[in-house]
Amino acid sequence: MNHSIMTNKKLVLTTAGSSEEARKLARTLLERKLVACVNILPQVQSIYRWQDAIEESEEWLLLIKTTEQAVERVRQTICELHSYELPECISIAIEAGSPDYLDWIEAAVG
Repeated sequence: MNHSIMTNKKLVLTTAGSSEEARKLARTLLERKLVACVNILPQVQSIYRWQDAIEESEEWLLLIKTTEQAVERVRQTICELHSYELPECISIAIEAGSPDYLDWIEAAVG
């Protein structure tokens, strides 16, 4: 039996090519009140296919907490500011969580 409760909260994932770029993205998203929190995981090793070649790079992974209503504006901001030609922007549904934490996300995103 699944006890998950669907919420309107989202976890958006993106990567950046440097610590500075990751921090700039995070701060801009927060300043624009599009997100409640951004966690930055440093120096993630990424191996991926790009333009028919296998590439490897060191990236910074951003875990972005927001609402369903703000996801499109989050994506637009990432595309606007990002140095990559094709930045990652994946949105994952948050099915459940601490009610107080979920309320905080809602209150922080304006």
